[in-house]
Amino acid sequence: MTSVRVPTRRAVVAGMIGAGVSLAMPAARARAASGPPPFGTIRHQFTLVQGARPVPQVAIPALAGGTLDLTVFKGRLVLVNFWATWCAACRTELPMLDRLAASGRSDLVVVAISTDRNRAQVAPYVKQFKLRRLAIGFDPGGLVSRIDAAEVDTPFALYGMPISFLIGITGQVEGYMTGEADWLSAEASRLFDYYAGGATQ
Repeated sequence: MTSVRVPTRRAVVAGMIGAGVSLAMPAARARAASGPPPFGTIRHQFTLVQGARPVPQVAIPALAGGTLDLTVFKGRLVLVNFWATWCAACRTELPMLDRLAASGRSDLVVVAISTDRNRAQVAPYVKQFKLRRLAIGFDPGGLVSRIDAAEVDTPFALYGMPISFLIGITGQVEGYMTGEADWLSAEASRLFDYYAGGATQ
């Protein structure tokens, strides 16, 4: 006589959980594939801008003379960092951004815009930290950046200092990162690769 093994309640529940997990995993993978790879620090994460907005065409005074126009880089990624000489975290991040600008990545432009009201402080600061490859601009009066919505109609809202905005190849702001971040990391490189491939929100 053949004995029939009746599955225990524990085995049935475990099987149901396992089936649920296996069904959920493809959906989780699809969600992960639909957005940019994660990038962040312990305190901050790269935040997507819903309804990406075009960058305003504004002549930003440049440290090297002349002006910077963020709209001329369409077709390339632009990492725009807003900083100030009084910002302690900027002392860590700016040299890293300078190395990123010197990395030879042809599809990426790195621009660092000072919000200092005293322009005379910026040149010595840049020299002190040996920032040689960054394009440095000035925006003390809020030409392109704003602290609150009442000031300037722009996608560059200063939620913190420093803050970096990533402009996609279509010329729209895709997301931002507050606080200093490791822009030379593999995670940052994957983020750049994602948007360099034409992805947009």
